[in-house]
Amino acid sequence: MLRIMLQRVFKVLKWFAIGSFLLVLAMRWVPPVGSALMVERKVQSWFNGQPIDLQRSWRSWDDISDELKIAVIAGEDQKFSSHWGFDLGAMRAAFLHNERGGSLRGASTLSQQVAKNLFLWSGRSYFRKALEAWFTALIEVLWPKQRILEVYLNSVEWDNGIFGAQAAAQHHFGVNAASLSRQQASLLAAVLPNPRNWKASRPSPYVMRRAAWIRQQMGQLGGDEYLRTLNHARALPWK
Repeated sequence: MLRIMLQRVFKVLKWFAIGSFLLVLAMRWVPPVGSALMVERKVQSWFNGQPIDLQRSWRSWDDISDELKIAVIAGEDQKFSSHWGFDLGAMRAAFLHNERGGSLRGASTLSQQVAKNLFLWSGRSYFRKALEAWFTALIEVLWPKQRILEVYLNSVEWDNGIFGAQAAAQHHFGVNAASLSRQQASLLAAVLPNPRNWKASRPSPYVMRRAAWIRQQMGQLGGDEYLRTLNHARALPWK
C-alpha cells in the first residue's frame, strides 16, 4: 500500500515538474495573459462585495521607460543582475530582524516576486515557499535577466487593481510607460513595498524621501550602461 502511494506521489511530482518547466519555458517568449495575483485580487473583491475592474496592458521591453527599469532595481533588488534568484545575505538579515520581533521584513528578489505573482497565492506557509523557490529557480535558469525584469514590470501591482507599468503610468500620472520621467519612476518604485496604501501620485513625506533615495541609488547603479549589461552580469553560482 505504501509503495503504491509513493509511486502515485512520484508520478504527480514528475508531471508537475514537467508541466511547470514547459509553462515557464513558453513564457520566455509568450507574454503571460494574467497572473495568479490578479485572480486573487478579483476573487477578494467579489467576497468583499466591491468588485473591481483589473487594469493591465502588456508593454514590451522597448516600450517601458529605462528610468522605471533602473528605479525598481534600485528600490527592490540591487543585486538583481548578479544573483540566481535568491539573495542569501538579505534573507539572513531579514530572518535575524524578524527573530528580534517588530515589523516583519521580507527579502524577496525580483525573481521571487515574479514567481509568486505569476503562479502562486499570498501566504507564508512552507509549502508555498517551496513552490516559490521551485518557480524562481526555473525562471532564473530559463529566462535572461531582461525577460525577468520585463515580466516583473508588467505583472507587479501598483494600486488596487492596477497591474503593470502601463496601467500604473496612466493611473498615477496620465502618461504611457515609455514616457515616465526619472521623478515619476522613482515614485512608482518607492511605493512597491505597500502599493495598495501608498500612492505614487499623492506621495506621503516618507514616500518622497524614499523616492529621493532611490534616485540616488539609480545613479550609483550606472543607468543605461547597467541595463546594457544586464543579461551578462550574472555570476556563476559556485563563485
